[in-house]
Amino acid sequence: MPRSVNSVASRKRRKKILKAAKGYFGRRKNVYTVAKNAVEKAMSYAYRDRKNNKRNFRSLWIQRINAGARQHGMSYSQFMGKVKANNIDLNRKVLADLAMNNPEAFKAIVDKVK
Repeated sequence: MPRSVNSVASRKRRKKILKAAKGYFGRRKNVYTVAKNAVEKAMSYAYRDRKNNKRNFRSLWIQRINAGARQHGMSYSQFMGKVKANNIDLNRKVLADLAMNNPEAFKAIVDKVK
């Protein structure tokens, strides 16, 4: 019986990897074995950094809220404590946006919690 190799599936599998490696430098973009390693590494970084991205944005929002609160004579922790105590249900993303783009609305929130 002749040997069956299913070259259609093999080619599809290789093309999928080489397509994902498009734009890479040197042999990483056109040599399958090198591209496979590069794509695998890139996928692991992408998975890791989807988690890190959330951390980075949260810390950015905290910095912006802190800067806005300090302009009105409060620290970040004091401000957030009073926001929670006054049952103001605005998350850090919204508060940071107000502090940056709408200072008068942020000042109103600060005055309400003082």
